[in-house]
Amino acid sequence: MLRAWLAQGFGPRLAVDDVVQEAFLRVLRARETGELQAPKAFLFAVARNLALDQLRRHAVSRTDSLVEADLSNVLDDHASIPETVAREQERALLTEAIQSLPDRCRQVMTLRIVYGLTQRVIGEKLGISDRTVAAQLAIGTKKCTDFMLLRLADRRPAR
Repeated sequence: MLRAWLAQGFGPRLAVDDVVQEAFLRVLRARETGELQAPKAFLFAVARNLALDQLRRHAVSRTDSLVEADLSNVLDDHASIPETVAREQERALLTEAIQSLPDRCRQVMTLRIVYGLTQRVIGEKLGISDRTVAAQLAIGTKKCTDFMLLRLADRRPAR
């Protein structure tokens, strides 16, 4: 999964196997020094940072013509700037909504949305029943929806 994510996100210039190997080594080192709360998230974050470092080094030492580099940026198939900005604003609003929740509800929502854990795993991690997790997710979803709708209504211009 990590290999595919790196290959898709960073393209053919990245030495994916080198990044994966170094990322796993760093996760193992971090695990030895202390408790990792979210090893998968940590692994992906480390891999992303290593990939960016590798691409930066490649950009500094490259011998490609500047014309080729400029064309590759123009032909970018990624989302447009307005789509990217809108997505980032939505993510920021969701983050703000989750941060406004009560502690337990915020913990459950974060583990589910950010880390993608199942209800059973969340229950085990927090020492609560699956029913409590389900109830907290329902409450959190409702409160986040209400929060976001209220914020979006506040942003609309008056008629």
